[in-house]
Amino acid sequence: MNRIPLIDRAHTSPDRKALLDQIHGAFGATPNMFRAVANSPAALQSMWAAFGALGSGTLSAKLGEQIAVAVANRNACEYCLAAHTALGRKAGATADEMAAAQVGQAGDAATQAALNFALKVVEQRAQITTDDVQALRTAGFSDEAVMEILAHVALNLFTNYVNVAFEVPVDFPAVKLRPAA
Repeated sequence: MNRIPLIDRAHTSPDRKALLDQIHGAFGATPNMFRAVANSPAALQSMWAAFGALGSGTLSAKLGEQIAVAVANRNACEYCLAAHTALGRKAGATADEMAAAQVGQAGDAATQAALNFALKVVEQRAQITTDDVQALRTAGFSDEAVMEILAHVALNLFTNYVNVAFEVPVDFPAVKLRPAA
């Protein structure tokens, strides 16, 4: 049972409706997470703008979704795990790639470096080292990309916390949480 109301875009204030209409247009539906966040138009605007900004960044959509499932699994966020697994598949990842990313694994060195970094940020509360950043550079990431990896982690922490704290009902095909490798 969700702990916060899910806002109906057909019966809400004009500012909420405008944002929810954009989200509905992008997804073809209005995912429950956005309906929960819509309790605060400021929070919804912040979240939606962050998704848009990172979507036009230097990281591929596929890598962004691989980071998202790794972070979601580590934070036991069933909602984000389900949503980002589906979005990762739409971004071109195979089912095997998404399952591997869920437990922090990848078949290529660059993606592995990004997942290692993202999970260390989560597990160590951003207490990373110069060597951690250098590992990303060695894997071919620019400083711009390094910052975007951190931004993806931060955005996913926000969405994970919303869904876990408020028990937002999952409205994507369920994916089972898995223990870290």
